[in-house]
Formats: sequence, C-alpha cells, structure tokens
Amino acid sequence: MPGSFDVVVIGGGHNGLVCAFYLARAGLKVCVLERRSVVGGAAVTEEFHPGFRNSVASYTVSLLHPKIIAEMNLYAHGLTIVPRKVQNFLPVNERDYLVTGAGRTKAEIAKFSARDSERYDGFQDRIAACADVLRETLLTTPPNVTDAGLAAALPQMLRAAGLGRKLARLDMGARRDLLMLFGRSAGDVLNDEFESDPIKAVLGFDAVVGHYASPYAPGSGYVLLHHAFGEVNGVKGTWGHALGGMGAITQAMAKACTALGVTIHTASPVCEVVVEKGVVRGVVTEAGEVFRARAVASNLNPKLLFGTLVDGAVLPPDFRMRMAQYKNGSGTFRMNVALSELPRFSCLPQAGNHMTAGIIMAPSLAYMDRAFMDARVFGCSREPIVEMLIPSTLDDSLAPPSRHVASLFCQHVAPRLPDGRQWADHREEVARLMIATVDRFAPGFAQSVLGYSALTPDDLEQTFGLVGGDIFHGRLSLEQLFSARPVLGHGDYRSPLSGLYMCGSGTHPGGGVTGAPGHNAAREILKDVKRRRI
Repeated sequence: MPGSFDVVVIGGGHNGLVCAFYLARAGLKVCVLERRSVVGGAAVTEEFHPGFRNSVASYTVSLLHPKIIAEMNLYAHGLTIVPRKVQNFLPVNERDYLVTGAGRTKAEIAKFSARDSERYDGFQDRIAACADVLRETLLTTPPNVTDAGLAAALPQMLRAAGLGRKLARLDMGARRDLLMLFGRSAGDVLNDEFESDPIKAVLGFDAVVGHYASPYAPGSGYVLLHHAFGEVNGVKGTWGHALGGMGAITQAMAKACTALGVTIHTASPVCEVVVEKGVVRGVVTEAGEVFRARAVASNLNPKLLFGTLVDGAVLPPDFRMRMAQYKNGSGTFRMNVALSELPRFSCLPQAGNHMTAGIIMAPSLAYMDRAFMDARVFGCSREPIVEMLIPSTLDDSLAPPSRHVASLFCQHVAPRLPDGRQWADHREEVARLMIATVDRFAPGFAQSVLGYSALTPDDLEQTFGLVGGDIFHGRLSLEQLFSARPVLGHGDYRSPLSGLYMCGSGTHPGGGVTGAPGHNAAREILKDVKRRRI
C-alpha cells in the first residue's frame, strides 16, 4: 500500500536490494518498487521451456563483493556458490583446444607456445596487482568534481588524495601496467605479451564481454581488467555458479531486506519522480499510487531515470544534454537453451570438467575483430562470438534428469539494427545463427536442442530495462568511468536534484552483479541523512 517512507528505491534489481538493505540496517523506513512480478532485475531464474530453468539474463557469478555477501548474510538466507571445475575451454579447431584453470593452464598453453607458457604467470601476476588496486576502489565513492567552492571541493580533494596514496604503494612497473590497461587496447597489450592465438583469445574475450567494440578498441584493456577483480569463495580471479541460478542471489537479498522490515512491492512500475521546488518528494506508480519519501534512490539505467521519470524542465540544461549523450549498448544477444544431451566438441568430445567452464567460441582476436566489424555493417556478426555455459553440469536442479541447460552469451549484434530494421523481425534468424555457430564446434548440437528462448537487445531493454541491451547500464568507456560515471560532477551517486540518488550500475564501479553501487549509494544517502540534507 502507498504511504510515507524515508527512502523509496526504484527497481528491485540486486543493487536496489543492496541499497535498501544498508538503509534499513541503519534504521530507515525503506520501500522497494519493482516493475516486474519478481525482484532481481536481470539476476533472476525463470522457466524458459517446460521443466527447464535458467538464469535468463545475467548468468555467472564472480564480481559479487564478499563484504556484501557477509554483511547481508546471504549464505544463511539460502545462497550457495560453487566454483567451475575449470575456468575456460576454448575450442580452436577440429583437433586443438585450450583449457584454463585447475593448475593446468601453463601446460595447456605450452601445446601452442613454450614461450607463452613461461610468460603467463608473470603476466597474470601483473594483472592481479592492477586488479587489487581496482578492487580497493570498488566500495569507495569517487572524488566528485565540483565548482561549488572550496568548502565543497575540500572533501573531494581529500578523497582524491586517499586514492593517490593507494596508487603510490605500487612500484613503477605496476603503475605503468595500470596506465597501459586503462589507455591501450586489449589486443595491443596481448599481442605485445604473447605469440599464440589461443591464449590471446581466452584472455581477450574478457575485453569484449558486454563491450560493443573490437578487442583493438582503445580502452578495451580496462574492460579486461574490470572482469579480473572478482572472486569465488575467497579465491581471486575465479568464476562460479549460484545454485538455483542467479535468482538465488537476489532471492537471498530480498530475504535479508524483509528481515529488516523493508517493504517490497512487485508489479509496481514507477512512472514519475515527484519534484517540488527542486526537491524530490517521492514517486508515482503507473497505477496512480503515490509513495512519499525524504529521498528516492534509482536502480535504473540513468538514461531511463532522467529520460522517462524526471521532468527534463527541472534538470540543469547541461546535465540534461550530457544524459542525452550517455552511451549504452553492449552488442548482446542472450539465449537459454534446453538440451537433450551434452554437446560433443570435435576437439574434445568426451564429457569432462571442461563442460563446467566458460566455453568460448571465438578462437582468435582477429575473429573477435571481424565479428565487431560485421555487426557495424550488417547488424549482426556472420561469425559471432559465443560463450556457452552449461550450468546443469554443476546444478541438477535446473533441468530434468539426463537433460541439460545451456546459456549462450552471443556477441556482436548491433543494439539498433541498420536501415530501420526491427529486431523482432530477425530474432529467430539470429537465434538459428547462434545455434549453428555452436554446432560448427560441436556437431550435433543443433539436433540436441529441445527448445530455447532468445533475447535480442530490444527484448533485454523491454524486459529488464537494459537500454540497448546494455548489461552494464552504460558503456565502460573512459569518459563514463569512476568520477565521470554517469557524468562528471555527479560521480558520487547524487543527482542534480536534492533527494534523488543513483544506486545502479550506471554509477561507479559499473556493471556486473557486484552490489557495489547499491552499497556505496546507501552510504552517501546515510551521510546526507546525518547532515540533515534530506
């Protein structure tokens, strides 16, 4: 029922739930309004074919911050995360393959290059050192750029100095590595380091995940680094599976919230943020219900928040212009596939631990580069990048006995098709292409498909609010990172309107199921409550 609250959170995705939890833990009266009939945003588990369930949008776990897991007591609320038995499996051709993880990576690389095998540990150590620096910034509020005078600027200068002290702990080599990863393309970095295509492809894939760009695009080195700061059960740089799918994470979060008295309303889409004399006073739902609040925290993509829920007339003109230019679109086509049996790859046909891995069908950086160029011209890659996970190899709750579920994360596709074409008219055509791509590496895969769901960029936007299909709520490009995410001057989770905050992945540190934006936004809201600014 409508009412008055200290804070209303728009959007019950994982960051919205994390934000609500920390606000409620501090004693505030909090309400979460979710548009869909289930909380979780893109981190949900749903039946997509009779008897088959899967993480229908987000699909793997590593980036969820351990501090948030611990403080929300998610394991006590039913969450279990199991690691992949190996990390990645890259079919190269009909004979050759590369498997990483489980103490076998160097030996696998040596099949292609003894030199690369010897260089691998050193390179990974350097990446890990950079990832450790990034990891330290995840739960911090970026220094905000302000022109409001010395009193406002001084705290931001101190915050920047703190960041500088962290960087000062790095030796000169590590500082150079960090600059290299932020400024150069992943392709150039990897070509300088290695000579064999398979290891460059495995590492380079992280630079294009959710990133509608070539691995040779400047700044793609950062995207690679963004995917390196995660951990599973205390083991850094690894990936895992939440038993029950990604929805198990958000269901545990919802339980943690309700235990603290958070009110959660599903099927309650917000249509307006109420602004009175420049101050946010609550929200209105599409059903006409008014929820009054001292503050509103939005888990939405910033482009949705400021483009649809806030009257542009109350926003500063420059901010309104910058948000209109905010870049989305990650080139993603997402499929969930019901299988009668496990696939048999030509290069490694027997069942084994490689079936628990991220299976990357993109055997070289050149292949990834062509995929992006194709998408720019045709709207879809003729030879797309496909990562397949088979979570039922780790979790038998997702499929009937002797059957399996596959997640296909497919790139590159244009967020908007050229020549006025509509994704609804090409969904099945592209779905068949993605299945055929897997079948090329694993003959017989197409015949094992019992059913599937296919989500185009438009579907991801309409269902989950992922504008342009952007899984990160905005590109991870240098002009949209850290203090400039979503826009310079508002990198501290505060909007130009008093009482309106941003707690979603369109803020630092960006996308993935991290919980960090929700955690950080809650801290800033609580600061303003303490200072009686709201």
